[in-house]
Amino acid sequence: MLKTSLQIVGIMVLLLAVTLVTLKLKNQNADGPSVLFPGGELVSGQLHQGAEPDWAFTDDIFTIELQTIDPISSRRIFIMESDGKVYVPSGYMRSFLGKLWKDWAFDVEDGSSLVVARIDGVRYERNLLRLNDPAVVDGVAAKLAKKYAGGATPETVAQIKQSVTDGDTWIFEMAPRSK
Repeated sequence: MLKTSLQIVGIMVLLLAVTLVTLKLKNQNADGPSVLFPGGELVSGQLHQGAEPDWAFTDDIFTIELQTIDPISSRRIFIMESDGKVYVPSGYMRSFLGKLWKDWAFDVEDGSSLVVARIDGVRYERNLLRLNDPAVVDGVAAKLAKKYAGGATPETVAQIKQSVTDGDTWIFEMAPRSK
């Protein structure tokens, strides 16, 4: 009885693993990510031309689609505006899960900083710059806490700032590309 039960559980785990791998492989060339899996190149949507937008509109947007150029891969990610600039975070950077799941941030840190962000159907060509300035981190941490952590209490903002200082959370400015 125990042997049969273990075989059934083993088959179910194998089927789940095969299903997840299949869905991940199927989605890797899609126009953007799915809810669970990274996607491919962001091709649909108008490419933004002209002056730098007023990024305050992103306060009402929970996630955006962000595509790295090298390698081409897209994912859903949080976005925050602070002092007229726009930022994206990457958490869990020192954890085992982060090293597996957040490969895009390591690619950016290694020099592949060109990205395309799709926000409300508009694509923006950007350059990700890792944020290290403590004065700027203060404003971004407050916005991150307000938008995604239930409120910008002093304790929550301090926890986020400490997470950035410790390297557990990386913050990137989505700066305009040099023309």
